[in-house]
Amino acid sequence: MSKLPNCPQCNSEFTYEDGALYICPECAHEWSKDAAADVVTERVWKDANGNILNNGDSVTVIKDLKIKGSSSVVKVGTKVKNIRLIEGDHDIDCKIDGIGAMQLKSEFVKKA
Repeated sequence: MSKLPNCPQCNSEFTYEDGALYICPECAHEWSKDAAADVVTERVWKDANGNILNNGDSVTVIKDLKIKGSSSVVKVGTKVKNIRLIEGDHDIDCKIDGIGAMQLKSEFVKKA
């Protein structure tokens, strides 16, 4: 039995072949067998200025950020050390002195 590729849209493993296409029954995404042969590139995280971010970098906040569910604010110029990059909408996991662990969007930071 041959191993079919996972769906590039939802990563489902239940794909099936239909002629020259692969089809995902979970999200109804269809793609050609030629597209499945293309190399999948790894995600690159960039800051507000377009600099590439890496795990362990230090960044500076470029905008006042209100913390949801709290009256606290992360002020402009706050330096965040030793970031960790994650998948998702808020793609930086970090610990801010005086506030604690939180997640930030890469579009609101610049590499320090």
